[in-house]
Amino acid sequence: MFYVKNIPSWERVLRIVMGLMALGFAATNWGGSALAIGVGVVGAMLSMSGLFGFCPMCAMVGRKLDKGA
Repeated sequence: MFYVKNIPSWERVLRIVMGLMALGFAATNWGGSALAIGVGVVGAMLSMSGLFGFCPMCAMVGRKLDKGA
């Protein structure tokens, strides 16, 4: 693998659920405002980081997955 997972499983589930909710909001309000487009982009990023278990922003600040806990 090219990356090391840095998101615990409970947070992965939370990111996927929140991302799908944001994508649903964006899909229902797509033509209405720029806010819907922004929420859609953030929702896609949350969903993808939850699916892969890797967050580039967390990696930039040095967050590592504690496997002992």
